[in-house]
This record gives sequence, C-alpha cells and structure tokens, in this order.
Amino acid sequence: MIADLQNVAREKTASVTLALGTAALAVVGSAWAFQFAGYLPCQLCLWQRIPYYVAIPLLLGAGLIAFGGSLSKRALRAILLVAGLIFVGSTLLAMYHSGVEWGFWPGPTSCGAGGNFSTTDANDLLGALSTTRPPSCNEAAGRFFGLSFAGWNVVASIGLSAACFLAATSVSNKSSNAK
Repeated sequence: MIADLQNVAREKTASVTLALGTAALAVVGSAWAFQFAGYLPCQLCLWQRIPYYVAIPLLLGAGLIAFGGSLSKRALRAILLVAGLIFVGSTLLAMYHSGVEWGFWPGPTSCGAGGNFSTTDANDLLGALSTTRPPSCNEAAGRFFGLSFAGWNVVASIGLSAACFLAATSVSNKSSNAK
C-alpha cells in the first residue's frame, strides 16, 4: 500500500514537472508565433528566451525520467529549484527590458534584431540591408492589455518560478511524510 502511495506521488510530481515544462514551451511558443506574425524581436527580447531554452528541456526531461521512476525525489526537487531560479533570472531580465521600454533606465547600446530579415531580390541584398532598421529595445512592439511582451514575460516568469518553487516544496514534504 505504501508503494502504491509512493507511485501516485511520483506520478503526480512528474505530471506537474511536465506541465511546467509545457507551460514554459507555450510561453516561448507564443513569442515565436508573434514573431511569425510580424512582430520582430529586439536583442533583449531574444535574450529573454534563453532562460526558457534552458528550463524547457530540463523540466520536460526531468518529468519524463520521473515518470519512469529513475529520478530520486532529491534530484527532482533540485531540478525544480534550479528551474525556479532560472525563471527568477528570466523575471529580472524581463523587468529590465520593461523598464527600458518605459524609459526608467537606458537599454544596451548594442540593441538590435537578431537576423529576422528577408528579401526577394538577391541583386539588391546590400541595399535592402542598409535600409532595414532592427527594432529598438526601448520601443515596445505592441501593448496588450497595457503590457508589452516584456511585461507579459514578467508575469509568466513570476508564475513559472513560483510554481517551480511550490512543486519543489511539495516534493520535499512528500519525501518527509513517506519516511
């Protein structure tokens, strides 16, 4: 009976870890969708995706391994704590970018787009490059319900970090109750 309870607890924690990885993928996927729709990202926008690129495989991999029972509670807790810290970093970066957009502080001097450029005329490639202006980090590409993409990333990152920390404490509590 105790083994059955431990299996349920393991599967629940694995499901939560997979759900967190999927939620993070949905956040970065929405950024890709807006980019595909024509909202070109600035340099800070692209930097804000890096924590997601680290956390997504970490969470999805840990969740899948936890389902198989090959990951200890201690390791899963550590992974959730690391993911939570990654999202705290993401929150800070998004807050910085939001502050740049609102004019609270200056952005990086090297701010520009990350290569989102297309042309249909190979002969005029150099001319097209000289007239293309990358988005500026201090101008929000758009505001939705009063927040820019960076502002929404603050909200998403806070939620993901809180959920990771909550899940980590849940793993910790389960391990102490199971003994």
